[in-house]
Amino acid sequence: MQAPAPLKALFRGALLGATLLAPLAGNAAEPTAQQQAILDAVQSRAKQAQVMNDMIFSFGELGFQEFESSRYLAQVLEDNGFTVERGMAGIPTAWMASWGSGKPVIALGSDIDGIPKASQKPGVAYHDPIVEGAPGHGEGHNSGLVLNIISALAVKEYMEENGLKGTIRIWPGIAEEQLATKAYYVRAGYFKDIDAVLYAHVGSDLGTMWGGNMMSGMVSVKYNFHGVAAHGAMDPWSGRSALDAVELMDVGLNFRREHLRLQQRTHGIITDGGDQPNVVPSEASVWYFFRETDYEHIMDLWATGDKIANGAAMMTDTTWDSEVLGSAWPIHLNKPMAEEVFNNTQLVGLPEWSDDDQKLAKALQSELGFEPVGLKTEMGDKLMGGFPAKMNYGGGSDDIGDISWNVPTSMLFYPANMPNIIGHHWSSGVAMATPIAHKGVVAGAKTQALTLLSMMTKPELLKSAWTYFDEVQTKDVKYTPLIREEDQPATWLNRDTMKIWRSDMQPYYYNPEKYDTYLEQLGIDYPTIR
Repeated sequence: MQAPAPLKALFRGALLGATLLAPLAGNAAEPTAQQQAILDAVQSRAKQAQVMNDMIFSFGELGFQEFESSRYLAQVLEDNGFTVERGMAGIPTAWMASWGSGKPVIALGSDIDGIPKASQKPGVAYHDPIVEGAPGHGEGHNSGLVLNIISALAVKEYMEENGLKGTIRIWPGIAEEQLATKAYYVRAGYFKDIDAVLYAHVGSDLGTMWGGNMMSGMVSVKYNFHGVAAHGAMDPWSGRSALDAVELMDVGLNFRREHLRLQQRTHGIITDGGDQPNVVPSEASVWYFFRETDYEHIMDLWATGDKIANGAAMMTDTTWDSEVLGSAWPIHLNKPMAEEVFNNTQLVGLPEWSDDDQKLAKALQSELGFEPVGLKTEMGDKLMGGFPAKMNYGGGSDDIGDISWNVPTSMLFYPANMPNIIGHHWSSGVAMATPIAHKGVVAGAKTQALTLLSMMTKPELLKSAWTYFDEVQTKDVKYTPLIREEDQPATWLNRDTMKIWRSDMQPYYYNPEKYDTYLEQLGIDYPTIR
């Protein structure tokens, strides 16, 4: 997902066509006894949430290489009575944890991977890396699965005390920044017996939405060109440059942009440009994200890429093949489930921010040249949804889209980060191991726990969710995977990068037995501003 404040990015280009529902009926001013028990159970785990959040932040691992994060979180669940199946869908860092028995089966998911070159000391309102050049949590994915685990433990406790049947499952979104795994989870059958999915993503507000047409889907394709090596000075005519083909493909795509739809987003990097200047490159690769707003246009854009690759190969007398490194269907969120999530956000409300929290946020916003608005203190009172397709001009992606077209799915945004900062950037890590994140995770966990309990105890809600899924969402649109039968998870991604940085990062892993918070371990005065 793009953005440290996903709601802002999510609404871009769609707000004008949004349907705003009136405040929903049944939104009690005060929690029921059952709801209060859940809220208290989550609040009692606030310290555990802080420790887990700070621990994952300190690992700062990139997609497919989340070994420390995955091991730690799976162990927490096993210690609390969950069974864990590791190696989910053939992905070493993926797993599915399960507790309980019988129906309904409700699964909770969120992501755990970081961003390259995003190392940043938390609580410091200017660029100050923990390890210069290393990866870090420059989006806030250290917090979402923590939120889900805390909410699941609270509901598990309540179910045990009250003899309730049902199954809770928890899974990590591996390599979400590469959009590289959830389609494989679906293909491997992990969602066939699941009745609903509760997803969570970090934001700067507490909220949700319903429907589709709010983000892009995409396919991630790496084109590998194959030529012939030769001496670059003595006999370059004997060579066939794969790098020439890569550069010509880039030129071709850039010229083609003028004649593509406004909704498309095509961006790429050269991952292999050869070895050294005096050797004609026999191998070269370029990696593109082809984003569009529906399946048909994604496939058209991909076909355009293939045609341009053919032209580049013809011009250079080279050959090519391609690898799919990831994919994401456009997201569609379930309306009845969103209504339930929305009611619960209204019940929970935003955290109470301290003067220091606001001071950090405003200082960072000023540092970045943005309006110093601080942290949000007021929530909207209307549920957003029903974005028309004609108003969707594209944007970010999240591979939860594949799951949302197979199982009724909700998405909770929770206020663990700040508004008016930069996505996929060191600034998006500043809040993520501070009281801002700690409070935001607890607020989100309370909302998610209330929703999870509702899904367990209100069969009419689950029935409504499936009615919407069958009769509205999938009535005319059916899921067809973007990944091909021969494609496999690209588990090698980021391996070399983490090999470079892991040993430098390890001395900074959080030690909760010695330090109360990660801020304390790093010796950071909160907040640190210019």
